[in-house]
Amino acid sequence: MSVCAKKLDKDDLESSPTPTTNSMSKNGDNGDIVVNTRAECSVCKRLYRDPKILPCLHTFCADCVRQLEPFSVLSRVNNSKAAPSEREPRSSAVTVLCPECDSEVDIPLSGVDGLTTDHLALDEVFFQTLMTENNVLCDLCSDGDAEKRCEVCCVNLCEFCCQAHRRQKRTSSHTVQCLESLKTQGRLSRPVLCSLHPGQELRLFCESCDLPICLECAATYHRDHRCRSTRDVIARHGDRIREMVTGRLRPRLVRLEESLRKVDQSQDALQARVDAVADEVRSFARGYACAVESHCLSLLRRLEELRVQRRNQLHLQGAQLQQALTDARGGVEFAERLLTRGSDAEILSAKGVTLRRLTALVESGYDPNLATVAPDDGSSICFLPQEGAGELGGYPVVGVIHFKSLELSRCTIEGEGLQQGREGQRGEFNLVCRDSAGEPMGRGGEAVLVSMVHKEKKDCRVEATVVDNGDGSYAVSFTPVEPGLYSVWVCIKAQHVKGSPFVLNVKRKVRRHRGTFHCCSFCSSGGSKEARCGCPGSMPGGFQGCGHGHKGHPGKPHWSCCGSVEEASECLPQSVITAVGGTVTTAGGRGSSSPRGHLRTVEI
Repeated sequence: MSVCAKKLDKDDLESSPTPTTNSMSKNGDNGDIVVNTRAECSVCKRLYRDPKILPCLHTFCADCVRQLEPFSVLSRVNNSKAAPSEREPRSSAVTVLCPECDSEVDIPLSGVDGLTTDHLALDEVFFQTLMTENNVLCDLCSDGDAEKRCEVCCVNLCEFCCQAHRRQKRTSSHTVQCLESLKTQGRLSRPVLCSLHPGQELRLFCESCDLPICLECAATYHRDHRCRSTRDVIARHGDRIREMVTGRLRPRLVRLEESLRKVDQSQDALQARVDAVADEVRSFARGYACAVESHCLSLLRRLEELRVQRRNQLHLQGAQLQQALTDARGGVEFAERLLTRGSDAEILSAKGVTLRRLTALVESGYDPNLATVAPDDGSSICFLPQEGAGELGGYPVVGVIHFKSLELSRCTIEGEGLQQGREGQRGEFNLVCRDSAGEPMGRGGEAVLVSMVHKEKKDCRVEATVVDNGDGSYAVSFTPVEPGLYSVWVCIKAQHVKGSPFVLNVKRKVRRHRGTFHCCSFCSSGGSKEARCGCPGSMPGGFQGCGHGHKGHPGKPHWSCCGSVEEASECLPQSVITAVGGTVTTAGGRGSSSPRGHLRTVEI
């Protein structure tokens, strides 16, 4: 191995001097100091050392991740039937909290080293180091000042070592650039090297293992695998990330930001309304003596309690939206930066963790419905100056704060529509909104959302129609098209009412008989030879139906359409008759005979 190749060893890279938190660079002619935050770990406040990407797409130093307190530890034991000496040792799955977003992230069983390396962060560290150190020593001789940099070996060279570098056969084709020109580019790009073969760049992608590899890996560990150049596969894999960002998460960011804006507007409107009512209360109380003034203060205290109560509700809703926005924005920003600034190998290297995080955000992230986050102007709070408030200090006082706040735990569902349903039949139920005292709100205008999804067929949804009756009740109607269990969400302003989600059991549609419940086709048709029956009975003499005492007759009254002997039953489908009796019988028709006793009936 050459001296240049030795310099590419990972341990040498991690042990190189790293500037502290005050790593800065000059920007512009006035000499302003600028800190490159993308090269700095938010935990240790120093430039990244062996940066690792957590599943939530936040990057920290490997040592910083190791120092995080475990949130939970799940022990796993190999229960194979192999001999005890051949079993793998006990392993533990460790879960930690991300210092940036407080998300629970799992550390691989192989430890922190099993996390994906953030090569973009390493690029920022190299560039930051180049900008802050005016005199960079040669990485080969450590005597002279470096003037050049080999883009392949990632080493800084003085003029003498640069000439020697170009004379060597192995490094003669390497690209060497001037350090001063690299500073003007704004970013220092470096190749991604193989961890198994130091000095070998990841130029290939093994589609069988879904990993970027080097030439030596392709010739040894991936000899029989399908390996292609990173340039040939980057478009397909990059488009997956790009489509998920632009097609799914970008629109969600817009909805989250709009929802958060509405919550902020609600808080401002609530405060404005409270201030207006407070002024009204003070104006009314100035005309009274000490007792009325005391009553005024009690009214203000009540108003403050209502404001705090409603503010806390809005704060909780805003916190949920803010967390969802932070998660989505973090994933989008990382993915976009990876796509716009990362090389092919860098994108492929971080593809796995990126797609897992983006998929988790798309499938399980909170995606609000803008219709359920309607602005609240606090109109439910009002002052009634003529309402009697009893006596205070022996003086009659008037004026009360009137407030009807929607209480989700008090809202009720009326009707049998959520208890059972029938395929193809219209179902109905009523939602009655109530306040904290259990009284009807008496007014409409709430953002009611009803969602009905089949529990087994996730793509089977039932469209529900919600009608505001204007008195605090809402009529909900729906028509299920498939039988089975449905999960019914009943929400008001994105919050579930008591009991939601409900489980609705939709039974299949009743199959009605299309024939006649008779003793035999001979009697019911008046002796017609063309009359047919669904039972397996037959008659001689050219009769196509059944008759008393003849072969195959059930011996009791039955339906002519399917042969069922139960009058109060559903008509047996052709598939059941075929599977049990071995023939297909239709209403008014008859197939080959089979034991009638094998046919099953379904009670209504």
